[in-house]
Amino acid sequence: MKEHIVKEGTFVPESGINYPEKPDEFIYQPVFIKERKTVDEKYPFEDKSFAAKLRHFIIYAGIFTIVFALHPFVYGLRIKGKENIRKNKKLFKNGAITVCNHVYRWDFLAVLQAVKFRQLTFPARSDLAFTKDAFEVLGAGGIPLPETISATKKFNEAFDNVHSKKKWIHVFPEACRWDFYQPIRPFKPGAFAFAYKYQIPIIPMVITYRPRTGFYKIFRTHKNDPLITLTIGEPITPDLTLQRKHSSAKMLEETHSWMVKTAGIEQNCWEAASQD
Repeated sequence: MKEHIVKEGTFVPESGINYPEKPDEFIYQPVFIKERKTVDEKYPFEDKSFAAKLRHFIIYAGIFTIVFALHPFVYGLRIKGKENIRKNKKLFKNGAITVCNHVYRWDFLAVLQAVKFRQLTFPARSDLAFTKDAFEVLGAGGIPLPETISATKKFNEAFDNVHSKKKWIHVFPEACRWDFYQPIRPFKPGAFAFAYKYQIPIIPMVITYRPRTGFYKIFRTHKNDPLITLTIGEPITPDLTLQRKHSSAKMLEETHSWMVKTAGIEQNCWEAASQD
C-alpha cells in the first residue's frame, strides 16, 4: 500500500473501525436465521413467485416513501451531479450500470435516490439470502452470487433477462462494505465486464463525507457517523473496438480514477484493480 494523501479540506471520518488488511475482506459477519445452503443451480435466481413480487413491492414502497424522506435527516444526504443523468437519457435507452464505493448501510438507498425512483438489480453476497437481511436484500433486487460452476450459468441468465428488459443494474465493485472508509479500494472487474457484454454505460458515483454539526448531531445512529454526499459522474462507455478484457480494464481504471479525484484524494493508498 502507498501512503494515503488527501487534499487540504477533505474530511476524513474517525470511524474507530479496525479495517482488515485485505481490501475485499468482510467486516460484518451475517446472522443466519435459517439453514445456510449453497447457492447452486437449484437456487431461484429469477424468483417469479407471488411472494417474491409482494416482497419487492413492499420494499420499494418503503424505500420510495419512508427512507427517501428520512435519508436527508439521518445522514444529511446531498446528491450532486444529477444533470449527468438528465442530459444523457438517450445514452441509457438500453440500460446502464451504476457503481459506487460501498461505505455505509444505506449506500444502496442513496444510489436509488440519485437515480430518482428507478429500481435496480444487483449482485448480492450469497450468504445474505439466509440471514435476517434476506427480506430487504432480495426484495430490493439482490441476486445472490453463484457458488458453483453450474449455478453461474443460471446467474448469468438472470442478468441477461434483466438487461433484456432494459432495466438498470447496480454493482459495488469494492465487493464488501467498510463503513465510512475514505480511500477507494481496488475494484473487481464484474461491473465493467457487464457493461461491455451488454454494451451499456457505467454511471460512476462516489460517496464522500462531511462532519456533523448543529441539527445533524441529533439524528445519527452512532456518534462517529459523518454526513453523506453522493456525487454522480459523467457516463463511461465501453470501447467496443477492444477485446472485452482490455475494454473492461480501461473502464475500471477510468472509473476508479474519477472516484479518487472526486473524493478529494491526491494519492490513493490502493491500486485500481483487485489482484484476485
